[in-house]
Amino acid sequence: MRWIIRFGAGLVAVLLLAFGVLALVPADRVAAAVSAQFEAMTGRKLTLTGEVRPRLWPSLGVSTGPVSIANADWAETDAPLFKAESLVIDINYGALLGGTVQIEGIRADQPEIVLERGADGRGSWDFGTTSAVAGADAVPAAATAFTLDNGTITGGSIRFIDRQADRVIALDGVDATLAIPDLAGPFTLALTGVTNGKPVALDLTGGVFSAFEAGRVVPLTANLTAGGSSLSFDGRAGLSPLVAEGALVADLGDLPALGGLIGADLSTPGAGLGQDRLTATGQLTLDGTGAAYLREATLVADSNQLTGDIDLRPGEARPKLVGQLTAGPVVIGDGSNSEGSGETGGTASAGWSTEDIDVSSLGSIDAELVLVAPSVDFGKLKLGETRVKVTIDRARAVTEIRQMAAYGGQITGEFVVNGRGGLSVGGKLAFAGLDMQAVLRDLAGYDRLVAAGDLDLRFLGVGNSIAAIMNSLEGEGAFELGQGELRGLDIATMLQTLDPAYIGEDQKTAFDGLAGTFTIAGGVLSNSDLKLVAPQLTAAGAGNVGLGTRTLDYRLRPTALAAADGSGGVMVPLLITGPWADPSFRLDLESIAREKMEAEAKAAAAAAEAAAKAELEQRLQDELGITVAPDESLGDAAIRGAEEALQDETRQILEDILGTD
Repeated sequence: MRWIIRFGAGLVAVLLLAFGVLALVPADRVAAAVSAQFEAMTGRKLTLTGEVRPRLWPSLGVSTGPVSIANADWAETDAPLFKAESLVIDINYGALLGGTVQIEGIRADQPEIVLERGADGRGSWDFGTTSAVAGADAVPAAATAFTLDNGTITGGSIRFIDRQADRVIALDGVDATLAIPDLAGPFTLALTGVTNGKPVALDLTGGVFSAFEAGRVVPLTANLTAGGSSLSFDGRAGLSPLVAEGALVADLGDLPALGGLIGADLSTPGAGLGQDRLTATGQLTLDGTGAAYLREATLVADSNQLTGDIDLRPGEARPKLVGQLTAGPVVIGDGSNSEGSGETGGTASAGWSTEDIDVSSLGSIDAELVLVAPSVDFGKLKLGETRVKVTIDRARAVTEIRQMAAYGGQITGEFVVNGRGGLSVGGKLAFAGLDMQAVLRDLAGYDRLVAAGDLDLRFLGVGNSIAAIMNSLEGEGAFELGQGELRGLDIATMLQTLDPAYIGEDQKTAFDGLAGTFTIAGGVLSNSDLKLVAPQLTAAGAGNVGLGTRTLDYRLRPTALAAADGSGGVMVPLLITGPWADPSFRLDLESIAREKMEAEAKAAAAAAEAAAKAELEQRLQDELGITVAPDESLGDAAIRGAEEALQDETRQILEDILGTD
């Protein structure tokens, strides 16, 4: 606002100076004189094309042809600061005779205004600095006080090129009216326009204009709308620097439109994050450094309400949001639970969602937020009392879980959503004392495992949908469950009767403990060391779980115990295959027959080996007189026999020689 008044006052002053010579001097010389005087006052070149025409009736005034004002000499843009097809200025003649310039109207037809902020923070609209040289002369104050009853822009455009933030804010179809009826009184500004196809409107009322124009703080109310978003401010504000203090009421229901107005790419949040309703109220403070502070804030995002304090600080690439918030019960998502239904068929077997996940909003702002909530419902995952710290840095969000009650236990660790160049999710999580039936039911539609246990998990998945992420998972982990049961089959009875019919909703296998480790590669979880201990059986297992495909391919080797000491056991492998929502169970009797045949073949080979050994031992005894010791091999016995025979032969030769002498 201040730059508009200064350049307008300078322009009016020099046009008035032309009145005295208009009747005697040709139009081109008048234009040259006006341009020279304007440049002397502001340091900017004024170009007038066509005549400068006076008008005495119905009001005293001046009209021009096309007019333009040069931008700052350091500006990178080639466009002028101001360009219009024509200007019409109406002046109150009686006030002029009294020594006051009362401008009854200024009308600019189709003006094009291009403002630029340099990388060093300089503004091209600042007429106090005509060059990069420090200490440039400031614009002298107008010699005559003035007022403006009605300043009008029709069909204009405004471009703000921000080299610091590397963004461009564009506003087209601008119609605006500025009224300053008294320098010592209030002023009003009404503006409408279009940005990115969305309508924009601003209504502003300020206190003492002379103080406001000088940069001091005055009472101010403002109402801004951009598409379906609106912001209202009621308090005090000043321009040099920009400071404000007052009540803010914001309805951010159309973030893309608001983002277009401020030159940022803002997307519509997801369900629970402001998809249908997003509002903010509180006491706003702008401190003049570009930082904004919202105290006693209340944020409403769909059905969620949060209270606390929020700071929005400027950054080199994007603003940073810092806050501590306390929420009521939080619901994220649309509340549906189709992916995690407890049903064993239907939607649970349909597969993961292939709908794209939009995390583009992560790149529009950095953040450091602490959130406390009594419960958090993600639809598929339900949490109790939660304390987390969320840090967003260059589109990468890290959620540090400081406290999280869930399914009768606790979760700690961190969860990462990385939106840099695509989408990836990962984490390092520890689950303690969780109700595994409830967890698996909500997350995977599997409710056959009933137990409380611990789980350590590291994982990483890449993709733009849940399906893509689940099919790309990599990681590792370990689990240990306490006493519980596996529903849907009775393994002990199945083994004792060798009847695979003990499967169904009424069947179950109770156990005292279940533990193992696993790795994840390409969306497939692999386990090779499962150990199960139950009152009537023990079991080892190995196989794969398709996390992406929702399938099982697992081989369990249970041993049913006929006696308390473990004797008389029956072992028949159990194959578990098919979709995990409705798996099939089959006793692997073929492998038992195969293992029996292999055992019999090994026994026959051992018997043949023993018979051959006995025959050789007998021949050594009968023919060579060699007796095989209990712990001695046949080869060692033969070598020993040969050595003893050689010693006897040597001894005999020596005796014969000695006897001859």
